[in-house]
Amino acid sequence: MEIFNHNSNIPFLGMRKYSIAIAAFLMIASVVLIAAKGLNYGLDFTGGVSLVVDYDQPVQISDVRVALVKGGVENAIVQSLGGTREVSIRFQAKDDPGATQADGKVNLDRIATDVTKMLQVPRADAKLKSRDFVSAEVGTELRTDGIYAALLVILGIGFYLWIRFERRFAIAALATEVHDVLVTLGILALVQREFDLTVLASVLAVIGYSINDKVVVFDRIRELFRSARKAEPEEILNRSINNTLSRTIITSLFTGIAMGALFFFGGTAVHGFAVTMLIGIVVGTLSSIFVASPILLWLGVSKKDLMPVSRENPELARRP
Repeated sequence: MEIFNHNSNIPFLGMRKYSIAIAAFLMIASVVLIAAKGLNYGLDFTGGVSLVVDYDQPVQISDVRVALVKGGVENAIVQSLGGTREVSIRFQAKDDPGATQADGKVNLDRIATDVTKMLQVPRADAKLKSRDFVSAEVGTELRTDGIYAALLVILGIGFYLWIRFERRFAIAALATEVHDVLVTLGILALVQREFDLTVLASVLAVIGYSINDKVVVFDRIRELFRSARKAEPEEILNRSINNTLSRTIITSLFTGIAMGALFFFGGTAVHGFAVTMLIGIVVGTLSSIFVASPILLWLGVSKKDLMPVSRENPELARRP
């Protein structure tokens, strides 16, 4: 196949008007979706009840979920805590008179008792070990910290690329990273998939994965610029994408297979992480091929920008 041929010559830069237009449209659409529909924040960000339950004998997570659903708790997050006899249960406080005290605070004692009774219907050995309530203020703080973390990662990557390559590469990387994050979040907002801490971790992983693809292409661009005697920037950029295309696709393919295995065999606790990574892999791969290099061309990257500065060749110093 042409895409797996190291010497392929697919005119990616010839499509740059369309690829940039599509990328800009997707970014705008994502911002609109996030603003209009919002992200479906999970308990990690909205707050809720957290219980830990012990069993005398091993228990299946699916059985615990079934018992909770039968008792009226349908959206609980149930996870095993390092074994088969202890489970963590998290959910929003029930909206009923018994769940709220006269002062408006959550009646944690009542909720814990109700849940314990639900679990003891099929399994009498269920015992409440601990209970806690996470307020919405804590969730808001986590959400803010997550935004700061993502911004810090993106800016750190941009600073690193500025030092390793040249400022135009840093600008192109920052633009495409913002594109990748926004489009990934836009898709999550569109399908209203729950956004919790595992998904936030996945978004940060997407940033790292995406920049890895771009650095491979950037390395090839620098190498070809330095080795080519006479070549137009568009030709160098297009050849660089083609030279690294098979590596980019194969890496994305096998990473996607790993995320698929995590989704099907890793349990519901990691579904959000796997799905977000799969979305990010697709978006990041496409932006590495169709968006990053057109931005570099538009910024005016040239051979002079990438030649090492030396006393013998002062005319090859980088432009300011």
